[in-house]
Amino acid sequence: MQNKITNSFGLLAIAFVFLCAALLNNVLFDKVRVDLTENQIYTVSNATKKLLQDIDEPINLYFFFSDKTSEGYTGIRNYASRVKSLLEEFEVASNGHINLQIIDPEPFSESEDKADEFGLNGVKLSAAGDSLYFGLGGTNSLDDRETIAFFDPQQESFLEYEIAKLIYKLSNPKPVQISFISDLPLEGGPNRMTGRMDPAWAIYEQLQQLYQVELLEKENAAIPEKTDVLVLVHPKNYDEALQYAIDQYVLKGGKVIAFVDPNAESSPSAMGISSRSNLAQLFKVWGVAYDPEKIVVDAESGLEIHLPNGGSGRHIGYLGLSDNNIDREDVTTASLELINGASFGSLSKLEGSKTNFEPLVMSSVHSSLMDSSKYTSSAKDPQALLTEFQDANTQYTLAARVSGPIKSAFENPPEGIDPASHQSEADNFQAIIVADTDILSDRFWVNRNNFFGSPILVPFANNSDLVTNIVENLSGSVALINIRARGRYARPFEVVDQLTLDAEAKFRQKEQELQARLKETESKLSDLQTQQGEGAALVLTPEQESTIEAFLKEKIEIRKELREVRHQLDKDIDALGTVLKFINIAFMPCLLTLLLIFVARQIRHRQVI
Repeated sequence: MQNKITNSFGLLAIAFVFLCAALLNNVLFDKVRVDLTENQIYTVSNATKKLLQDIDEPINLYFFFSDKTSEGYTGIRNYASRVKSLLEEFEVASNGHINLQIIDPEPFSESEDKADEFGLNGVKLSAAGDSLYFGLGGTNSLDDRETIAFFDPQQESFLEYEIAKLIYKLSNPKPVQISFISDLPLEGGPNRMTGRMDPAWAIYEQLQQLYQVELLEKENAAIPEKTDVLVLVHPKNYDEALQYAIDQYVLKGGKVIAFVDPNAESSPSAMGISSRSNLAQLFKVWGVAYDPEKIVVDAESGLEIHLPNGGSGRHIGYLGLSDNNIDREDVTTASLELINGASFGSLSKLEGSKTNFEPLVMSSVHSSLMDSSKYTSSAKDPQALLTEFQDANTQYTLAARVSGPIKSAFENPPEGIDPASHQSEADNFQAIIVADTDILSDRFWVNRNNFFGSPILVPFANNSDLVTNIVENLSGSVALINIRARGRYARPFEVVDQLTLDAEAKFRQKEQELQARLKETESKLSDLQTQQGEGAALVLTPEQESTIEAFLKEKIEIRKELREVRHQLDKDIDALGTVLKFINIAFMPCLLTLLLIFVARQIRHRQVI
């Protein structure tokens, strides 16, 4: 009886300790997280934490996901769980500044109306089915609204960045200010070649629609303090005062986009005169090596162009850059498919520089550098360029992100500027440099059509998307810019995939053998029928019958081999699955049990001693 009472008290004591531990865990360790995934996909990055720390007003986030409607769609539900977990991490890391609400917008409910208010459109899963909502809405204290219309699983690696960008826009609702300094006629104007007025460049017009844009005079060295992004287009002959203004702008936290070119073919310069641009003095302290006398020619990425004689040919100086040339890990270039440009220069990291140099756009490996003088003399003759081309088997950087610590290009400010205002160094320099200006020109990415008197832009390349993405990225905080692509929630079965690929390779090989033998047999039959001569009876000879019979036997044997290959594939995959099941279901529990038994015996042994 006494043992029963003792055991009961022991069980009650264990239950009491468990409840106390659970309460302490909820109170003291509520914000503690342990993320054991390979790429830390459930943990917000340090850059995101810095962005969340800078929030000074409450942000309301509304995560809309159709939980009931999505039943049966395992992939979407798993990804929704991943999004929900990350949003909860944002809420925890915000120190109370973010209020997250999870909403299931059921059909004909107030929650569905709220999703519609944010402009979220449900996706029809079937012709008669309900709509699936899977997006995010956010508001700030001023009732400004930002949304992510739909979380695309294909863009999972940028999930953290997209959520952080939405929060940044709500916490910093002021419009983005872009200041341009350009040696090219972005606003259009009189064309000396045609005698007509040219319209403003389409990229410039689109940026004006999205942001507040100001075109600065090169002679005016002052850069407005409200400038979020400074865009330098074809910089030539900048005087000391202007270079100093740019130098101090970036040292005090300003961001720069620089378009330089060893041969700006869209420049209104006189015919035959090479139009080069450079920022040599500033590039030196920014850690960028660039030679305005060298042009990248690329035998693989060259575009097909119309020739003056009416034909067409590949121009190795006019480049169409696609999937293999574009960085898929940077948010500014990840979604782009094609970028067109002409006479690109080459960028690289300056030896000894402390800045980070990240290529965004590259040439193919079948490229080389050509002297700009030789290039300009042959630019109108693609065949002449091909004759001069010598493959260096080198990939060149055509656009790059540069960041990190820099020092001023000037030991002292120019005369007339207060030395006390001079900034000598900075830790968070941010710039994107593109070694071409022609990508901004309409003829390389867009067609202008006329629709009942109204101009319609029809893009055929992503040049404008590239520029817009860069501006949007650099206009954010340093923390937002530093958020990089993360790992994916869904992990592929790499071993299974490899087994499948190997088996399919064997299957295709056998199939090709069958087709080859079939063709050979049909050829023999055709020859035999030809030998019979015209007018012969349509009766198979013994030789033909023997050939067909042999072929049929051979065909049956090969089909058996094909079935065996497929069977072996399934057998290998099933064997792998059996091993994994054994490890997960039997081996690991047994191992843990044995480990606990060993620990318990060690404890008892010490108590006896």
